[in-house]
Amino acid sequence: MPADKATARKRFEGVYNTVRDELLAEFVEYGMATEAIEYYRRLLDYNVPGGKLNRGLSVVDSVAIFKGRDLTEDEYVKAAVLGWAVEFLQAYFLVSDDMMDSSITRRGHPCWYRVPDVGLIAVNDSFLLEGAIYQMLRRRFKREPYYVDLLELFHDVSYKTEMGQLIDVLTAPEDKVDLSKFSLERHQLIIIYKTSFYSFYLPVALAMIVCGFSVAKANPSDPDYYKIAESILIPLGEYFQIQDDYLDYAGTPEQIGKIGTDILDNKCSWCINTALTVATPKQRAVLDASYGRKDAEAEARVKAIYKEVGIDERYAKYEQSAYERINALIDQVPEVKGAGGAVLKRDVFRSFVEKIYKRKK
Repeated sequence: MPADKATARKRFEGVYNTVRDELLAEFVEYGMATEAIEYYRRLLDYNVPGGKLNRGLSVVDSVAIFKGRDLTEDEYVKAAVLGWAVEFLQAYFLVSDDMMDSSITRRGHPCWYRVPDVGLIAVNDSFLLEGAIYQMLRRRFKREPYYVDLLELFHDVSYKTEMGQLIDVLTAPEDKVDLSKFSLERHQLIIIYKTSFYSFYLPVALAMIVCGFSVAKANPSDPDYYKIAESILIPLGEYFQIQDDYLDYAGTPEQIGKIGTDILDNKCSWCINTALTVATPKQRAVLDASYGRKDAEAEARVKAIYKEVGIDERYAKYEQSAYERINALIDQVPEVKGAGGAVLKRDVFRSFVEKIYKRKK
């Protein structure tokens, strides 16, 4: 296995170059104009490989842990292609999400739709990013017995994420503040569907499929290993997003690499929803008048209420509780073999927990 994160990332990025070149070659085969081919290259390079790549790398890491050994070159490439398929899905969501939110920057650069000569062409570009996933799967996995399982998983997770986005934009549009729509229950629903399925469940489920864990149970009495994985990874995704919400409020720009804007942008964050459950009528009036306003003084008033209701202490208590609860779920995972001899190891789930427990950025 790769000796360190930098080595792992570099090897993974090498597979992106192969995938991109294959997609561009298809454009040539289809007789696309040179202008379209060059635009497609720019679209891919601008939006797909520039992030942390945690989701994509998690596919590779999970396959290696399940197999319990170094991967062969063929096994590595297949796992990495699936990892990049997840990163393409992420890019598809981000390009469209940035347009809906009228966002300005992404990963330190202008959002794709704000790049000169792009604009609303970005709507079609997001479709191209999604479509590329299925071109990649067809090219690499068409003859595998689990090909349809991969297709169904991507379709199912995409649909669920889009459901989560719908709930989010209806609950917290940036230009219309209505805290009566907010609740911890609504917040949980949003993050389960918008974040947990594609960021946490999808990478592990993909690894399970290629490692021979059958999606269909042979016997009704057999454990459903995908449901077991989901029962751990969905709460883990909730924990991650709540952590992200808290860091947006409490983290410094030097620490988290950005300026937190959830209060200014009317985000349905764990912090505001927690504050709403305990605020006095006077505090609630301040929150109603100040949250989601493009005003630094209003933001400061909201943060003052957060301090008064003990958001820091409440988050610390939540984090410890979530950590213990998720580890208890992991302890119950039966370590069984898939058809290919891989073992459903608890270490896959623990690796996710340890990456995010008490993270500061």
